[in-house]
Amino acid sequence: SALIGGRSVVVGKPAYIASFASETERAELVPGQAAAYVAIDGRFAGVLVLADDPRPESRAVVTWLREHGVERISMLTGDARPTAESIAQVVGITDIHAELLPPEKVHLAAQLRPRPVLMVGDGVNDAPVLAAADIGIAMGAKGATAAGEAADAVILTESLAKVVDAVAIGRHALRVAYVAIWIGISISIALMLVATTGVIPAAVAAVRDVENDLATILYALRALTGPPSGLEVPAAAGRGAAT
Repeated sequence: SALIGGRSVVVGKPAYIASFASETERAELVPGQAAAYVAIDGRFAGVLVLADDPRPESRAVVTWLREHGVERISMLTGDARPTAESIAQVVGITDIHAELLPPEKVHLAAQLRPRPVLMVGDGVNDAPVLAAADIGIAMGAKGATAAGEAADAVILTESLAKVVDAVAIGRHALRVAYVAIWIGISISIALMLVATTGVIPAAVAAVRDVENDLATILYALRALTGPPSGLEVPAAAGRGAAT
């Protein structure tokens, strides 16, 4: 809402505009369209009908995530249900929650299972749920500053493909950490068993234990090499809107 040229102008969802103007009319939208309702000086003034395409790489990203074990992919959006369903059909999402206010997004994200929940968003309305999610990723190139400040990570390019990179790097680092832990445990147990037989002196076993730590650390450095090749999803050229 704002005061423009001495006139009170309010823009928002139908329910919000109805609290200012009783004779609000709902627009008939086709799939892929969103509407912003306008009231001026307490009277319904009209509807702004907006439309945009999904990001060109969205479907490839959703497909990659599903093929690599992500059990649930959901859309949480403030857009009208016809618009949400249209976009979801294009990108391959079936779990749709539309016409949500920011607090409702936070509530739904808290209920999503399994955990952890990774949320990707780019608007001011996404900031609360990005902060509340286990992992929040904001689209920083043309996204809202509030979203970037609330998120745990920010994608600086106009491509959702970086979400694939983040997931792949995280999983690679976790795999390396698990293997490094088991290497350390296995060598330590083996050394203790050998030491109990008296074959090697305790001092030698202590030295070997230090070497075990060194081997574990050196293996853990594999996490710096990044995930195996072939995990990246190329982003098509173009600009779209993320829901």
